[in-house]
Amino acid sequence: MKQSISIYFGLLILLIVACESPDNKVNRGSTYDVLIPPKEKRKSGNLFIIGGGSRPEALLLDLIKVSGLDKEDEILILPTASQEPDSSYWYAAKQFKELGYENTDSVIIEKGVALPEEMIERVKKSKLLYICGGDQNRIMKEIQGTGLLEAIHQSYENGNTIAGTSAGAAVMSRKMITGNELRHSDYHSTFRTIESENIEIKEGLGLLEWAIIDQHFLIRSRHNRLLSAVIEHPEALAIGIDESTALVVQQDSIWVSGVSQIITFQANPNQKAIVQEGKLGARDLRIQLYLPGERLDNTQ
Repeated sequence: MKQSISIYFGLLILLIVACESPDNKVNRGSTYDVLIPPKEKRKSGNLFIIGGGSRPEALLLDLIKVSGLDKEDEILILPTASQEPDSSYWYAAKQFKELGYENTDSVIIEKGVALPEEMIERVKKSKLLYICGGDQNRIMKEIQGTGLLEAIHQSYENGNTIAGTSAGAAVMSRKMITGNELRHSDYHSTFRTIESENIEIKEGLGLLEWAIIDQHFLIRSRHNRLLSAVIEHPEALAIGIDESTALVVQQDSIWVSGVSQIITFQANPNQKAIVQEGKLGARDLRIQLYLPGERLDNTQ
């Protein structure tokens, strides 16, 4: 009899815990919505998203392998983000040529002027389009009306690889961190605070619908601005990529290449952001830190 009473009260306690109001407590039996799409819903192309800094040979060899490049295949380089595009192209091409991939060319665009159809077709067919660093805002301003955005999406749909470093990484997502602070006009490479309505988000290339990308992440301590982003945009997985490191997004796996780490922040969709005198608060944030070779899509 005593054993039956104990079992009864045990079940009652479990029922009470399960029925706790979601306003007061997150259901312990639930999990966050998985933001990374399953394999069958991913594009057939690849993304190779580098967090800036130096690009070790092993990292580039991973990029070449992912792209399926042969020595005769053309590599197209988009240096638009840089204030010195010729120099940016030269350095990017130099690294590929040192590895024996000589067939490189620069995608030169003029703001608001449609690209020649011949170049549009080359973008669509190229196994690798590489986007250099600089200013991600400049990329998005310059490509408007050129037809390049549509060509990049078509190339990705065709199974090709789109790669980018630094600004070329930030521009990959639909919601793009611009680097500007709305509350503070003086620029800093990282945010000094975690405040509401401070982070500026604009439209990026939209190749990565489910994430927000930040770069130079650990070395520049950009935690504050990525935390600001995920708290105010909980529908996206916030991904910080360190220098000399890449997030590789393929149909069959999503993994880390390079020498450093990738960190992700995920907000609990059941918890609203807390705002107090302009400062942001949050509960139940999920943090993951990934090492080279680890996969993101089997740990969520």
